[in-house]
Amino acid sequence: MTPTTFPIGGDLHVRRLGFGAMHLPTEPGPARETSLAVARRAVELGVTLIDTAYLYGGGANEELLAEALHPYPEGLLVTTKVGVARTGPGGEWKLDGRPTVLRDQVEQALRRLRVERIELLQLHRVDPDTPLADQVGTLRDLRTEGRIGRIGLSEVTTAQLDEARRITDIASVQNRYNLLDREHEPVLAACEAAGIAFLPWRTVAWGDSGASPEVTAVAAELDATPTQVALAWLLARSPVVLPIPGTARVDHLEENLAADRLDLLPEHRERLDRLSGAVT
Repeated sequence: MTPTTFPIGGDLHVRRLGFGAMHLPTEPGPARETSLAVARRAVELGVTLIDTAYLYGGGANEELLAEALHPYPEGLLVTTKVGVARTGPGGEWKLDGRPTVLRDQVEQALRRLRVERIELLQLHRVDPDTPLADQVGTLRDLRTEGRIGRIGLSEVTTAQLDEARRITDIASVQNRYNLLDREHEPVLAACEAAGIAFLPWRTVAWGDSGASPEVTAVAAELDATPTQVALAWLLARSPVVLPIPGTARVDHLEENLAADRLDLLPEHRERLDRLSGAVT
């Protein structure tokens, strides 16, 4: 049986199939009301890991989740990301991992999420203009101060992960990874060896009409959708994989979350495994 939960950082147990909130509209109106309903439905369906970031609307996504879910039910983890800011020459978004920026974004996230501590805080990207030791060291200090509970990284190489782990404990890595895009296979392998949660984003690289013929065939054999097959493959790929598919529709949410009840037979796994690199 594929395990359905994972202890992030060794002690924070969450359902492996989570929810990515990036696609939720935050502007006032009917779309926002639907976003609130989607977030609440995710929790009703047993999601205990929800991913957001300051980049998603400059904090508007964090505020949306707080409006939908606060006070948070026991066991729900809302993780957010910092390290991208409107500090470019013309006020555009850029990677910015300066300690003052990271500290300010964490304080603002605490306010927007209405919490005293962020249990999992992830560095959205490594800022090449700021030493990694300064970026990760700042998060380590914030953890020591009790502002965050665990530290994660996003879109990192194995070398960057190794460097960060020499500075402090790393609880999670969030890299792009899916059935047809396995560029970060070495990072996943490193996470598996160290017991680090691996949160793939862009978990499904296609809509139903663009699915690989092999994925479509497996889905038909299992009376499932190609999206469910892709998510089931991720869950079967490694016990440290915690997919966070996103959607702004309740029906898609329900489709996604049914994927952890789909059992892939060894022959299905073998056929899907062979797809690596077959589609770009």
